[in-house]
Amino acid sequence: MAKKKKVPGNVIAQNKKARHDYFIEDTLEAGLVLEGWEVKSLRDGKANLTEGYIFLKDGEAWLLSCHISPLQTASTHINPNPIRYRKLLLHNRELGKIFGAQQKEGYTIVALKLYWKNNKVKLEIGLAKGKKLHDKRATQKEREWNRTKQRVLKHS
Repeated sequence: MAKKKKVPGNVIAQNKKARHDYFIEDTLEAGLVLEGWEVKSLRDGKANLTEGYIFLKDGEAWLLSCHISPLQTASTHINPNPIRYRKLLLHNRELGKIFGAQQKEGYTIVALKLYWKNNKVKLEIGLAKGKKLHDKRATQKEREWNRTKQRVLKHS
């Protein structure tokens, strides 16, 4: 039976693929504008950030491709859209920082982690640069070496 990796209680969803595919150079915390049914679904842990990314339009940041599954008990008078655009709440200096980073060649802005902070939903976003195949191999090799090193230190 495979062990399930434990995540802290306040984490709703993580994008592990982003750390594999990108070098994360800087992280920021952003609030999210959500509807009531989305908050209820997040409390139930029904979110997927795997393909989530951020785009900038008209001086505002928006989250795309973050799938929040509606609950079966959602109200009958609303039509929930699980992949709608969600506005990010950032300060002007943070928006300027990510806008400047996105203008650089090879940089993108990805969603890393969705979590609770003081009963509010926060999104950790990262300024990222894409990895090449040889970079991914080097990261994997380094990770395996660290595991081996820890095993040797544990047994001696």
